Amino acid sequence: MATAAATDSKYLVFGGKTGWVGQKLIALLQSNGSTVVAANSRLEHSQDVAKELDEHRPTHVLNAAGLTGRPNVDWCETHKEETTRVNVIGTLSLIDLCAQRNIHITNFATGCIYHYDALNHQEGDGHGFTEEDAPNFAGSFYSKTKTVVEDVIVSTGYTHVLQLRLRMPISDDLHHRSLVTKITKYEKVVNIPNSMTVLYDMLPIAVALAGAKITGVHNFTNPGAISHNEILTMYRDLVRPDFTWKNFTLEEHDKVVVAKRSNNELDSSKLALACKQVGTELLEIHEAVRGMFERMAAAEKGEEGEEKE
Repeated sequence: MATAAATDSKYLVFGGKTGWVGQKLIALLQSNGSTVVAANSRLEHSQDVAKELDEHRPTHVLNAAGLTGRPNVDWCETHKEETTRVNVIGTLSLIDLCAQRNIHITNFATGCIYHYDALNHQEGDGHGFTEEDAPNFAGSFYSKTKTVVEDVIVSTGYTHVLQLRLRMPISDDLHHRSLVTKITKYEKVVNIPNSMTVLYDMLPIAVALAGAKITGVHNFTNPGAISHNEILTMYRDLVRPDFTWKNFTLEEHDKVVVAKRSNNELDSSKLALACKQVGTELLEIHEAVRGMFERMAAAEKGEEGEEKE
């Protein structure tokens, strides 16, 4: 049954037609009884975006659109104009168009704008980067575009924006963009602890924060950090008993990619306070990943049972 808030609200989701996260947001909002529309316009076509905003007159906009590259962010290194047109100009245009219409917008961004350093944020020390820390990672053009957008949002003083910094998103369905799918297919993986976003647990929080019109920049990861080896060990123990993998160093990894990759832990204290404000639960990353694999294993057993019948 739809709540009064859901009935009164109307969501327009950019990236809801074909985007991985956007489609999940559409399904989640529909299951909540909310009125939701998947945007047809593309971010780089600002006139079409403005027309669609005026046509649907949403109370909330969720932006999960953008270019991450195919098959990965290395693509952005050789397609900088296209990446800038969408990730910077298009995103900022959407945010400004929403400001002109007094529409709350949730912008799904990235926390891959930091990297462990030798001073205050060493690997494994548990001292995560906060929303107030200046970005220190510029190893990929993709990350540079995200840093620019966030800087403009904050410097301009937009008061209608909820900026959510996702990292290494993980889903139950082994989608090709999920971190688990990627690292189970790699020949070798780097074993470094990182903050990550388990979508099953975190997207309902995003919807709750958007519905309450929370604003500001928030690290949007499950609390804590988890390494690739820890994830793959759970995958082996709970889902694929015969699974094996190999490690290599970060230096070896950097030799086989075009753009460097960010490794960091983000502080989730600000997000935890926002969750309390809207009455949602924030799961620690190890607990969230284990829960994801338990659901995955249960789903596979259910499929096997159906095949036998």
